[in-house]
Amino acid sequence: MTSRRGQTSKRTNQQTDKPANGQTSHPFHLAKGISVHLTSTLAAWSAHDTRLLIACALGLASIIVFISALKLAPFLSILVGTFVAGFTASLPLEAVASAFSKGAGGILGDVGIIIALGAMLGALMAESGAADRLVSTILDHSTPRTLPWLMALVAIIIGLPLFFEVGLVMMVPIIFVMARRSKQPILRIAIPALAGMTTLHALLPPHPGPLIAVSALHADLGITMGLGFIIAIPAVILAGPVYGMWLSRRMHVEEPEEMGKLFSSKVDENGALDAPSFGISLLTILLPVILMLGRTVAKLAIQPESLLFDTLNFLGEPLIALGLTVLFAIVALGWSRGMPRERVSGILRKSLPPICALLLTIGAGGGLKQTLVVAGISTTIGKIAIGSHMPLILLAWLIAVALRQATGSATVATTTTAGIIAPVVAGLSATHNSLLALAIGAGSVFFCHVNDAGFWMIREYFGLQLKQTVYVWSVLQTIVSVVGLALTLVMWGVLT
Repeated sequence: MTSRRGQTSKRTNQQTDKPANGQTSHPFHLAKGISVHLTSTLAAWSAHDTRLLIACALGLASIIVFISALKLAPFLSILVGTFVAGFTASLPLEAVASAFSKGAGGILGDVGIIIALGAMLGALMAESGAADRLVSTILDHSTPRTLPWLMALVAIIIGLPLFFEVGLVMMVPIIFVMARRSKQPILRIAIPALAGMTTLHALLPPHPGPLIAVSALHADLGITMGLGFIIAIPAVILAGPVYGMWLSRRMHVEEPEEMGKLFSSKVDENGALDAPSFGISLLTILLPVILMLGRTVAKLAIQPESLLFDTLNFLGEPLIALGLTVLFAIVALGWSRGMPRERVSGILRKSLPPICALLLTIGAGGGLKQTLVVAGISTTIGKIAIGSHMPLILLAWLIAVALRQATGSATVATTTTAGIIAPVVAGLSATHNSLLALAIGAGSVFFCHVNDAGFWMIREYFGLQLKQTVYVWSVLQTIVSVVGLALTLVMWGVLT
């Protein structure tokens, strides 16, 4: 198997690097090489592939109808839509149930506990006044016009080493308190923060998607990070402050009551906020950032299997980092400031019920994704690329877009696309490989919708309707994706 793949890769490179006219192939045009590789590894288009596309469309349409028209709970709607898709794709119903359970368990295993810990941390920061302290300091150094830009910067700093879900649960209390204190529309504050976090998640290592693409394409990590920052800055600006200010004037969103109460701060008897110091408040929210950044540095610069490497790697595991931060917050924001233990316990307990619906919905989204993957949607999307004769970077972006739309998973989209593209990039420069990795990352966040866990997190946290979530989240990510494609195309042309 390995030998045959290596021979295929070699033949493909020979065909693309040495065209009939004897000239070196321009790296911008390698789609025929893709077709050679795909033809050798994928079977011809079949009736099953057509059925899969229909099944995917019917499943997603069912979910939208059940939520929008019938007003069913998102969890139940996604569950029904999954069985509609699985049945149409000719999967046995027991296989659909098994895939749904596996997908739901997998996504909740990845992010469920992190979301619960994040809710605890957010409630502690809100009730102790730490969130207000951070917000007050930011407000003291900003104006209403500069506040969205500052929120985008804060989100970039916090989101650099963190998974998107971790960054979101940490930023939500800041967003709520900031909107309340500044008396500005919540979307004007939230969208720049969301744009900052999702752009880094799509484009920059150490986030999993970019790392997968860098590894599969043998791109240079340093070059990828440098070019990624260049692309991320305009993407964050357009999808964040610019789009946020535009949308907040056209769509009014009230603070959701349940989440608003969860992230409400307490005042003392005199009406003044008895908040911890700015230093302790800042350290609390940056502690998981520091721990996870330490893990990244260890993987890049420290000898594996050493004591220091093992320690930093352990402390930087997202579950460990956030768990230790919650314990730190209990002591630093609660017990050490004289807060009764019964009150601290009560804060932690009351932080969990509001996120139960969120966790169920996210789990259902994972179940839908897994069902489509088991049905073979990734292979079907790969076959669609066989007949494409277009610039390689555009083809890579389009394959990632199609896979993300079908599976709802940026990781699946990135991994599969990188695997399809990898055999024909051996002759390209390190810079071009890095640009391909960034284009794939940009494609993996295009118009994320109802089969995306992040879609439901945004909907539940901010109490949005389905249509509003599309404007707030799907359009925002589309802006990031399109800007990422445009800039990688420009750089590809300039650096060729």
